[in-house]
Amino acid sequence: MRPVIILGVGELAQLAHYYFVNDSPRKVAGFTVDDAYVRSAEFCGLPVVPFERVQERFPPGEFDLFVAIGYTDLNAARARKCADAKARGYRLTSYVSTRASVWPDLTLGENCFIMEGNLIQPFVAIGSNVIIWCGSVISHHVQIADNCFIASQVTMSGGAKIGANCFIGVNATIREHVTIGRNCIIGAGALILKDAPAETGYVAAETRSAGIPSNRLKSLL
Repeated sequence: MRPVIILGVGELAQLAHYYFVNDSPRKVAGFTVDDAYVRSAEFCGLPVVPFERVQERFPPGEFDLFVAIGYTDLNAARARKCADAKARGYRLTSYVSTRASVWPDLTLGENCFIMEGNLIQPFVAIGSNVIIWCGSVISHHVQIADNCFIASQVTMSGGAKIGANCFIGVNATIREHVTIGRNCIIGAGALILKDAPAETGYVAAETRSAGIPSNRLKSLL
C-alpha cells in the first residue's frame, strides 16, 4: 500500500496524521501546503514540501494524497485542493476508523475521513471529499453528496439525502426521507422535519426538546 502525503498543516492535518499512523496500514511520508503558507520545514516530525513542487519530492506514481482542510467556504477550499491534487496526477485516499461501525456494502468516494464512533447502516452512499466527525448515526439508504462536512453526534434518519457542499452542525437531526439541498448550513442542534431548499441555513429552535422544527434563515447566497 502506497504511503500518503497530507495536504495541510493545521489541526485537521495533525489529526489525519495521527489517525493514519495509529489506525491504518498507511505510512505518512510528509506534508504539503502552498508555498505562501510554509512556516516550517517540518510538521509532526515529517518534511513539509511546497505544493508547487510536491511532485519533485513525492511523485504521484509512488504516493497517494489526502487533503486535510476543514469546512472553509462550505468545503469549497478543500474541494479546490482535491481538484488541484488530481490535476497533478495524485490518487486521493480515504480513511475509515476501525472504531466506526460500517457494513461491507458502503459506497464511499475519495478523500473521505470517517472518524471513530460513527454508526453507518447498510445501503448508504457517501460521495467524495466528505468528513464525518465522531459519534454520528447515518441510517439506512442515506445519500451524502460530495464535499460535505458532518459534525459530531448528527442523526440522519433512513432515506435522507444531503446535497453537495453542505455543513451539518453538532447534534443536528434530520428526519427520514428529508432532502437537504446543496450549499446548506444546518446549525448545531437543528431539527429538520421537511425538505430544505438549496443555499439556505437553519438554526435550532429554543425548545428543540419539544420537537419544534428549526428556524429557517434567509438564502445564503
